[in-house]
This record gives sequence, structure tokens and C-alpha cells, in this order.
Amino acid sequence: MKYEGMNDYELLSYVSENSDDARNIIFDKYKPLIVDRANYLYSYCKKLGMEISDLIQEGMVGLNSAIDTFNDCHDVTFYTYAAKCINSRMISYIVKQGRIKHKALNDSIYLELYDEDQSNGFGKNLVDNSYNPEEILIDEEGKKEIVDVIEATLTELEKQVIYLKISGFKYKEIADIIGKDSKFVDNTMIKIRNKLRVKLDRK
Repeated sequence: MKYEGMNDYELLSYVSENSDDARNIIFDKYKPLIVDRANYLYSYCKKLGMEISDLIQEGMVGLNSAIDTFNDCHDVTFYTYAAKCINSRMISYIVKQGRIKHKALNDSIYLELYDEDQSNGFGKNLVDNSYNPEEILIDEEGKKEIVDVIEATLTELEKQVIYLKISGFKYKEIADIIGKDSKFVDNTMIKIRNKLRVKLDRK
């Protein structure tokens, strides 16, 4: 079977019939997109100590997921769907590595809620300024409570934003990584603070 020259949908139909050759052609076709996105994100992630090969590998995993889960009922092209899966997988990896690198959710969590009058007992470390996270320690029970609230309350995009913020990324960097503008990140942070403050104040 000659797969060269087939479009994405024709290749996907053969993949559904367990054709490894068709799958490999899709991987070859989309590898430049993966490498390009990995190079872009890597410029922001060097401080986390990851290698660009790690991002490329995660992008490949994202593409494989796109191949296995796409169907023509989606109101998007395969290219758009694959690009989203690739990007989401890479961002999830960056978030995970940031959490490990900075131990944000383990040894010392420096997530605190910001209150404009600075009277809130949780502090104000979600503002986009400089601070020394090592100076702020929350006991294990408090850390778990905040993490539980984050996981139960926030949307997936909000989780990405807050975990990137915890990991030390600035608003502009977060905006570039998730493909939004700085105003979007600022507005999202306001929503996050309000959601977490309400939930934690009820406990």
C-alpha cells in the first residue's frame, strides 16, 4: 500500500485498521510542528532544567493521543485537533516539571491568596511581583487543603495558569506558553483568587 500523498483523513482511516505505516507517516508529517512548538516553549523552560528532547517526546505522545481519539464528528480539522493535543501535552509536562523543580506542592508551598487590603491571612503571593518563596511555609495540612481546593474548583486552564505561576513564571511568560495575552492571564488570576478565597474561607 502506498500511503504517500494521502491526506490526514485517509491516513487516519488506515490507522483505524491498525496500519503502523500510516501512523508513522502522520508522525513524520507532524514532527516539524512538534519541533517548532518545542523550540518555542523551551525558551521559557530552560530554568526548569528540562531538555528540548523531553518536550519533543511529550509532543509525540500528544500527537499519538490525537490520532487515537480524533473522529470526524469533531467540528475541527485534524490539524487543529492535533496541534491542540500536542500543545496541551507539552504544557502539562512543563507544569509538572515546574512543580517538581520548585517543590511548590511538596516541601514548601508558597501559594497564597491576595487581598487588596492585604488583610487576608493567606497573604498576597499571587500578585505578579518578586518575592522569596522560601520565606513562606504552610503546614502539611494547609498545603493539602489548598491543593485539594485547586483540583476540585478550578478549570483545566485555570490550573495551568496557577501552577505555572506557582512555578515562578511571570504573567507574560504564562501568556506566551498558553497562547493567550497578558490581560487574559491577569483576569484569570483574579478569577482564581476569588474562587479559592471563597472556598477556603468557608472551611
